[in-house]
Amino acid sequence: MSRETARKVLEIEAQAIREMAARVDESFDRAIDVLLACAGRVVATGMGKSGIVAQKVSATLASTGTPSLFLHPAEAIHGDLGRIVRGDCVLAISYSGETQELLALVPAIKRLGSPLLALTGRPRSTLAATADVHLDVSIREEACPLGLAPTASTTAALAMGDALAMALLERRGFTVDDFAVLHPGGEIGKKLVRIEDVMHRGDQVPRVAPTAAMRDVLFEMTRKRLGMTTVVDAQGRLLGMISDGDLRRQMEQHGYTLLDRTAEQCMTRDPLTITRTQLATAALGLMEQKKITSLPVVDGGGVVEGVVHLHDLWQTEMI
Repeated sequence: MSRETARKVLEIEAQAIREMAARVDESFDRAIDVLLACAGRVVATGMGKSGIVAQKVSATLASTGTPSLFLHPAEAIHGDLGRIVRGDCVLAISYSGETQELLALVPAIKRLGSPLLALTGRPRSTLAATADVHLDVSIREEACPLGLAPTASTTAALAMGDALAMALLERRGFTVDDFAVLHPGGEIGKKLVRIEDVMHRGDQVPRVAPTAAMRDVLFEMTRKRLGMTTVVDAQGRLLGMISDGDLRRQMEQHGYTLLDRTAEQCMTRDPLTITRTQLATAALGLMEQKKITSLPVVDGGGVVEGVVHLHDLWQTEMI
């Protein structure tokens, strides 16, 4: 019985979103235009469960390039109305469109000249009629077996809020770089760490000339402790790379005469590289795919800027 109920709830809520998607029209375009033109913040507001949805929508907007805050309508009519200032835009969520605490805010919002966007399930409601732009988030039925608890209705409102946030993200040209600035911590922050944040640089980078004797190569690899060394020309451009694996293969082939050879004779030419601005996850994926532990970091001209090691990625807790 529990599984059957769960499936029915999910089907009802999924159907509510599908039906709402079919109703997206020019009103949505107008809403995006209004939000883009907003010089201040998007003030999201709602009571009860709609208020919780408004808080989440506000958080999503703020994290994707649209300044936003949540205003509790009951607190607003008791002194917090000053949180709305000229230049702000108000996004009000109420399924009935008749929530008294929200309607009490409308005169003040109009006096400030702030555009009012409303998400309601009743296009003929008072809130819908007074809004500058109304988005229809109506549903056929709630998923609650009693038909009382807001379920499908809050899901629909949340989905529409996400749709607004994502459309704004695209219109603003919000990039991964922008996202990284706003998400320095947590799991998202770890995924947005860049190579330049974790790579070894300067004197930490093992470098040898192509003419270096292999005994000097071994010394450089031992001293820098990265299990490899880059081979560079006089301008610092990458010519090749020698790894611990290369040393083992060379030893098997040449034995003790390996020490009489040069770096150029033993190096792997055209090794895999990465740039400093790429995501650390890109380096991790490449290392896992190719079963390697280090990658030289080069600039556009092939000059070695650093080295990223698998251990560097472990330390960011990406793995």
